[in-house]
Amino acid sequence: MSHMQSIQIPDTKPWNGAVALPDLGIITAQGADTATFLHGQFSQDMANQPAEQARLAAYCSPKGRMLASFQSLRLAPDTYWLLTDLSVLPATLKRLSMFVLRSKVKLQDAAGSLCAVGLAGASAEAQAGQRAPGSVWLHEATAGWLIRLPDVVGAVRCLWVGPADQAASWLTDQPALSLDQWNWLQVASGVPNIQAAGVDQFVPQMVNYELVGGVNFSKGCYPGQEIVARSQYRGTLKRRAFVMHAAAPLTAGQEVFSEADPGQPAGMVVNAAPMPGSNHWSALVELKLNALDTALHAGAANGALLSLGQLPYAIPASDPGE
Repeated sequence: MSHMQSIQIPDTKPWNGAVALPDLGIITAQGADTATFLHGQFSQDMANQPAEQARLAAYCSPKGRMLASFQSLRLAPDTYWLLTDLSVLPATLKRLSMFVLRSKVKLQDAAGSLCAVGLAGASAEAQAGQRAPGSVWLHEATAGWLIRLPDVVGAVRCLWVGPADQAASWLTDQPALSLDQWNWLQVASGVPNIQAAGVDQFVPQMVNYELVGGVNFSKGCYPGQEIVARSQYRGTLKRRAFVMHAAAPLTAGQEVFSEADPGQPAGMVVNAAPMPGSNHWSALVELKLNALDTALHAGAANGALLSLGQLPYAIPASDPGE
């Protein structure tokens, strides 16, 4: 994709403050069998999750396609908070509840009682203290929990999760960060967030989920585990996710087309956000590897031209058999 124009990435150094995250939903899971139940449903080792560490986890269909992505917090041996996109929360909660059966697990939508606040820049740095940059960790904060997220384009980021009536103090005590700034950083992080438009579309590796720590290949079975493992070990993976930019709006679920084969989609937008301070948009795009070096368009074969951006982590070399 060297023939495409380069895009000027925003300078995030001045970005600083806090923002409410209304599109982030939270499921609470509690009960004596919670750890065992979640361990058998998700791609992550939930049973051995330490209290000081947040973990990413995928909830997959039997065909190995992601139905939801989670950030899991373990507050106690039998208590978890599961953070997921609000657009997939109702269907995911309903599906998980179907499999509880006689297990001692109570799953609830925490809307109204818990909420999340994003912090970036100096505000996040002040809360993060001296923790190592790029590490993901969890520690107890005032009336809630604070997660250090990986830095993105030089911006320090944190996520606070806690009682809804405590959120106002986090927002009023910090400068205001715009939701566009936060969402753009999320896209640039290369960590996929499954939204309703992307449900049942991607095996975790297609969106780099194992590269950001969302898949544990040593744990026991979970729905779709055999297909996820086969994609990892048999060299069948032919798709990955990349950060891309366009001078037009991009949306989750939007198909991407290659000029080399315009008759069928070459990929799909996973997440998208406007680029603050410009008329461009950025997106995390799942794409056929053999289309990466072709001209790509969003929405239609003659749609907005895409430019390849920079992921904050490396994509492994493709299998020679691909």
